[in-house]
Amino acid sequence: MNGGHFLLGFGVYLLLLLAISYLVSRHQRSSEDFLLAGRNVSARLTFGSTVATMIGTGTSMGAVGFAYNHGWSGMLYGIGGAVGILLLAWLFAPLRRLRFITMSEELSYYVGANQWVKQGSAILIFLASLGWLGAHIIGGALYLSWATGIELFYAKLIIGVAYTLYVMIGGYRAVLWTDSLMALLLFSGFLLMSYAAVQAIGGPAHVSAALAAAKHSGLISDIGMLPALSLSVAVAVGVLATPSFRQRIYAARNVGTVRRSFIYSGVLYLAFAALPALIGIAARVLAPELSNHQFAFTTVAVLLLPALLTLLVLLAGLSATLSSASSDAIAAVAIVMQDLYPRLTGSAPAPARAIFCSRLAVLLVSVLALLLALLTDDLIRYITGMIATLLAGIFVCAVLGRFWLRFTWQGALAALAGAIITSLVLLNHPGWLAYWGNPCIPAVAVALLAAVSVSWLTPPVAISRQQALAQINAARDNTVTAPPLAERSSSRAETT
Repeated sequence: MNGGHFLLGFGVYLLLLLAISYLVSRHQRSSEDFLLAGRNVSARLTFGSTVATMIGTGTSMGAVGFAYNHGWSGMLYGIGGAVGILLLAWLFAPLRRLRFITMSEELSYYVGANQWVKQGSAILIFLASLGWLGAHIIGGALYLSWATGIELFYAKLIIGVAYTLYVMIGGYRAVLWTDSLMALLLFSGFLLMSYAAVQAIGGPAHVSAALAAAKHSGLISDIGMLPALSLSVAVAVGVLATPSFRQRIYAARNVGTVRRSFIYSGVLYLAFAALPALIGIAARVLAPELSNHQFAFTTVAVLLLPALLTLLVLLAGLSATLSSASSDAIAAVAIVMQDLYPRLTGSAPAPARAIFCSRLAVLLVSVLALLLALLTDDLIRYITGMIATLLAGIFVCAVLGRFWLRFTWQGALAALAGAIITSLVLLNHPGWLAYWGNPCIPAVAVALLAAVSVSWLTPPVAISRQQALAQINAARDNTVTAPPLAERSSSRAETT
């Protein structure tokens, strides 16, 4: 396929996204409009945005590439994601009633509105959002580089600029509308690719022969029980603890809206799980000497489809990265505007400047994520390592806090620290890492043990959940009159 044609198609597609962003941004009046679309998101938009994010970079490049190397094991990514989103619908959709803006507010609510937990988790959640954003930049750049011949460094820059522009213009409402458009393109592209790939190897009856020729043995046995379980758990934990999915809960019209959307998304994604695996298996037959397994999806598209359909399918793959990136960008910006900025300055931006400041935060977040993306090109290893290090402790805090009233702020901090330390230890011991597949299960186990043990050894939370919620709301309202952090530190020093 001609690289110039693809760049032209991508340019036209980006102009369409920018036009949508402008149209939906004209009625924004506050930071809540920019970050949560006014908390009135319909079931259809929630569903479309969720599907687009789930059929994102990890699926379109990671899962297909994993299936190229490991056959039906490529389904594990979809299975883990489906379990994660269904559990999210069941366990956490009722949080919509509490009107949180960020996940750090939610975690602090569980432990008496403790500020150490709020600020500590805010930093980790911000880093996790940057980590996901970096993963999507890597995925999109791999697509763009392969399709056009552009050096990977410059491809990363182009992808970063692309999603930054339309998110800065339209905020979360633009993300929802553009994600829903991308979801249609993504699902159509995967269906077309799967059909073409299976037909190219002789039809469904020849899939088993293709697996045998590639010496793939089965869904789990190809990589081993523990690494297979570890991969699915890592993806499920990622969904349950990723801030962008929480953002959909906080922004939905009501509990029923978000629960229905997540259930439909989970069922669809479970059915979808076989498609990336089929494409990867077919790619192994059609291009057995592929130097980089992450290009399996793009290789099959070029080999099997006419030029116009190839362009559309590759744009669908690129849409996967853009849709996921835009959602994680908004989650990171919410943390900056609601948690980090008020903490540093003592006040939230004035209402007249809130949207302008949010747009500047989008730019800051994008630059930081791009710097992370420049460090690696291995998508699956990047994602699973990042999940274990930054999200395992957040996952444990969210689940324990949701259902265990004896959970304390000391236990929460122990969980966050335990997960980080465990993950870093495994990532630096290749033998242990090979045994587990990735650090997620040990990180979750250590975080859970630390949280429960420390919570039992420390005094219970002194205030009720209702009082904690009132404190969170009051603190959010009072940031406009609070003195800056530097002044508060100075005052404490003088008093001492």
